[in-house]
Amino acid sequence: MKAIVQDEYGPPHTMSLGEVPIPVPGAGDVLIRVHAAGVDYGVWHVMTGLPLVGRLGLGLRRPRNRVPGMDAAGVVESVGANVTALRPGDEVYGAATGAYAQFALARPGRLARKPANLSFTEAAAVPVSGVTALRAVGRITAGEKVLVIGAGGGVGSFATQLAVAGGARVTAVCSTAKAGLVRSLGAQAVIDYTREPLTGTYDVIIDIAGIRPLALLRGLLAERGRLVIVGGEGGGRWFGGLGRMLAVRLITPFTRQRLDALIALTRTADLNVLRDLIEAGAVRPAVGRTYCLAEASTAVGDLAAGNAPGKLVITVD
Repeated sequence: MKAIVQDEYGPPHTMSLGEVPIPVPGAGDVLIRVHAAGVDYGVWHVMTGLPLVGRLGLGLRRPRNRVPGMDAAGVVESVGANVTALRPGDEVYGAATGAYAQFALARPGRLARKPANLSFTEAAAVPVSGVTALRAVGRITAGEKVLVIGAGGGVGSFATQLAVAGGARVTAVCSTAKAGLVRSLGAQAVIDYTREPLTGTYDVIIDIAGIRPLALLRGLLAERGRLVIVGGEGGGRWFGGLGRMLAVRLITPFTRQRLDALIALTRTADLNVLRDLIEAGAVRPAVGRTYCLAEASTAVGDLAAGNAPGKLVITVD
């Protein structure tokens, strides 16, 4: 099958189109014929091997999985002997291993039925970013003031919509090029971080982009407000933004503010919640740009450059 392969860590050009064997599902696996795959920062981390501490799980000298990609939407090709929840022909979306290929393996607990009102390309934009946003937003009280930092990207576009759907008054932080997108998603106010500082007081702050100091974020947070750190790009080569996430854990017991560092796994239950919201028209994936499979390295490079609004998607068929 055709697939994107990577045999060493490095910049986007280390990813190339090649031929690899079709994976064979084990007893608990699902083999998906991939129609589209999403692009997220997890792929960038695997590509670069940064921060270096991450190589303990990814592979010390080279990526353990030659084929990158996690977000996937497609059709079940076959299932293992122990899989009963899905069958060949089902249209699914979720998290797979090696999604940048014509076929990929996944566990049934990380897949769900594709939203009926989405194309495969749109559905591939949802799993990782949508589930992360769902967990980050959590329970919102109508009227709460919510600040979404990084609102113009994959996770941020979902977080903005989920907060708006919950009745919050959302202020979105993004670059000039992405302001139009976040307004269309329902944000009541937009802060262009390239031109103006962050101001105001908020009940909930969801920080998705960069590694802003915790002191700055806590200064914008109400006394009993909630701060959620999602990832954090940048920082040193060894630990990247992980140091800030650790600091959140250490500070939490000593403040009335609720601080959380989020790492979300894609699960069927969350995908089902998102599917219901999407089919009801409350949330929609903001696909900013699409690429063919051979352009996967360009897609990851565009993501890292931060130039494209919304979620980037690779079409496979």
